[in-house]
Amino acid sequence: MKLLHIATALFFAVAGLGPAAAQSDENFLTIQLKDGPVVIELLPDVAPKHVAQIKELASKGEYDNVAFHRVIEGFMAQTGDVQFGDMEDGYQPNRAGTGGSSLPDIEAEFSDVPFERGTVGMARSQDPNSANSQFFIMFADGGFLNGQYTVVGKVVSGMEYVDQIKRGQGGNGEVTDPDRMVKVTVGKN
Repeated sequence: MKLLHIATALFFAVAGLGPAAAQSDENFLTIQLKDGPVVIELLPDVAPKHVAQIKELASKGEYDNVAFHRVIEGFMAQTGDVQFGDMEDGYQPNRAGTGGSSLPDIEAEFSDVPFERGTVGMARSQDPNSANSQFFIMFADGGFLNGQYTVVGKVVSGMEYVDQIKRGQGGNGEVTDPDRMVKVTVGKN
């Protein structure tokens, strides 16, 4: 077994690949925005059910063309309403943010992972066990969310593109003619 580890390490060294190359892409999500790609490291050890649901929806293409329907300067950008937020198939701007997916809601998986800039959390209604498909990316630290919402990941590259998402003008951050997730895939694409 030790020989196998040495052989693997030698392969990656000879190929010029660091330890990160040996790491699986299955726990990463790539969101293509209008300005560039955003790579999110998903945290299955922290929120296994939520991560599994996000990966399932992404693999089916459910997140493609879904609007950032609620974006609040200095706080977060929310997206993921596959029911009413698909800007190429059944987009309903007045209902975007109220839907989910055909999959069941998920029970909360709260953790001690803090909400900081780049943290990805699951959106929900007032019921802690109502998260389904919607999620948000933090523009800034939001400690008041700690232990109240499920953390599913963190942005590891492309935060500069998240910063360029069109902000909402409404009282609750509603966005007119919103930006969208152009394509969402599992892996570092």
